[in-house]
Amino acid sequence: MSYEPDPRRWKALAVSLTAGFMGLLDVSIVNVALPSMQAGLHASSGGIRWVVSGYALAFGLVLVTGGRLGDAFGRRNMFLGALAAFVLTSALAGAAPNETTLVLARLAQGLAAGMLTPQNTGLIQDLFRGAERGRAFGMFGAVVGISTAVGPILGGVIIAVFGAEDGWRWVFYVNVPIGVLAFALALRLLPRSEKKQLKISSEIDFVGIALLAVAVLGVLLPVIDSDSGGFKQLWWLFLVAAAFGFAFVRWERSVVRRGRSPLLDTRLFTGTPGYASGAAVGALYFCGFAGIWLVFAMYFQQGLGYSPLQSGLSVTPFALGSAVSAAVAGRLVPRFGRRLTVTGLAMVATGLLAVALLAELVPPSASGWAFALPLVFAGVGGGMVISPNTTLTLECVPVRMAGVAGGALQTGQRIGTAIGTAVLASVFGLVLGHGYPVALTVALGCAAILTCGALALAIAELRARRRRASEDEREERTAETSAADVHRT
Repeated sequence: MSYEPDPRRWKALAVSLTAGFMGLLDVSIVNVALPSMQAGLHASSGGIRWVVSGYALAFGLVLVTGGRLGDAFGRRNMFLGALAAFVLTSALAGAAPNETTLVLARLAQGLAAGMLTPQNTGLIQDLFRGAERGRAFGMFGAVVGISTAVGPILGGVIIAVFGAEDGWRWVFYVNVPIGVLAFALALRLLPRSEKKQLKISSEIDFVGIALLAVAVLGVLLPVIDSDSGGFKQLWWLFLVAAAFGFAFVRWERSVVRRGRSPLLDTRLFTGTPGYASGAAVGALYFCGFAGIWLVFAMYFQQGLGYSPLQSGLSVTPFALGSAVSAAVAGRLVPRFGRRLTVTGLAMVATGLLAVALLAELVPPSASGWAFALPLVFAGVGGGMVISPNTTLTLECVPVRMAGVAGGALQTGQRIGTAIGTAVLASVFGLVLGHGYPVALTVALGCAAILTCGALALAIAELRARRRRASEDEREERTAETSAADVHRT
C-alpha cells in the first residue's frame, strides 16, 4: 500500500511540539520560583520541595502507560484529553490558596504531562517517513533539550514581570492561553485515528501498568526525597523496585508469548538495533545535565544574592548554544549519525569542567560573565546530544510501538533527571560548608563525570553501529558474488 503524506503534517507537528514543550518546560521552570512560592504561601521547605519532586514523580510514572494508551486508542484522542487536563491543572496550580492544594495540583499536572509527552513521538511515527521522520525527531529532541535549558530563564522573566510575591502563580498561568490555543489548533490539524473495536481487558495490560508503576516509584521516591533523608529511610524501596522490575519483565514476556498486547514489548530492547543503548545514553546524560540548573539557581540566588531573573540570565549562554546547535544537528543526523552525540557529550563534559575550574579561579562577583563562554560551548554540545540521540534511538522502532517506545525513552530521561538533580543538590549541600564556589566546583565535577559515562556508552554504540554496517556490507558483497557466479553458470 502506497504512503500518502498528510499535507498538514508539519503544522500538526508544530502544534504537538508546542504542547510537549509546555509539559517539559514545567520540569525546570519552577526551580527559580521556589523562594517566591515559599514566601507567597508561607510554605514549608518540605512542601515546596514536593512542588518540584511531585511533578517529576507523576510525570515519570505514567509515560509508558500514556504511550501504550496512545498506541491503542489513537494519538489524537489521547493528545486532546491530556492537553485539556494539563491546562486545567496548570490553572489550579496557579490559583492554589495553600501548600497542600499546590502539591496536589502539581501531582495532577505531572500525570497530564506524562500522558501528553509520548503522543509526540507516536505522531511523528504516524505522520512522517524516511528523511522527513529524521528531521521531525530532530525537532522533538531539540524541544526536549531546549525546554529544560530555558526553563530557569523564562521563570526568572515571569517573576520579574509579575512580582516576587505572586509571580510564581504566572509560571503556571502562562500555560493556560497557550494550551487553549494549541487545543483549538490540534482539533483542526491532528489526523483522526481509524475507529478501532478494542476490548479494554485485552488491549490494556493492567498488571504491567501496576508492576511498572511500583518499580518506577521505588526508584524515584527515595531519590526525590534524598535531601530530607530519603536514601537513609527509604533505601529498602530500591529492593522493591528491583523485584517489581524483574517481575515486570517476566510478565511482559509472558504477555507476548500469549499473543496479547504488552504494556512495553521487551523486544524493543533486544530486537530493535540501537534502542537499548540509545535509551541508556539519554538516561545517563540527563543524570548529569538536568541537575545543574538547580545547582546554578542555588549558587547564584543563595550564594551571590542574584534575583531569579539574574540567575536565569546567567545560564542563558547554555540555552542559546543549545537552541542553535539542536536546530542544525537535527539536519546532520543522516550524515554524521552517532558521531554527533559523541562529539556533543565530549563538549558538554569539557564545558562543565571549565566552569568548575573558573568557579575556583575568578571572584564570585565576576562569575556570571566568566561562565558565559564555557556555558555556550557546553550548550552547543548539549544541542548535539538530545536531538540526534532521540532520532537514532527511535529510527528503527516499528510504528505500532512508537508511542510506548517514546514513553520508555522519556521515562529513562525522567528517572535520570530525578536522580541527577538529587545527587548534585546533595553534593552541593554537603560541600557548602567550604563555600559556594567549592560547592559549585564539586557539583559540576560530578555532572561532568556522569556525562563522561554517557560518552563511554555513546562510543560503544558508535563502534557497534560500525560493526553492523561492516557486516551488512560483507553480506551484500557475498550476495552479489553469489549472484554473479550463478549468472556465469
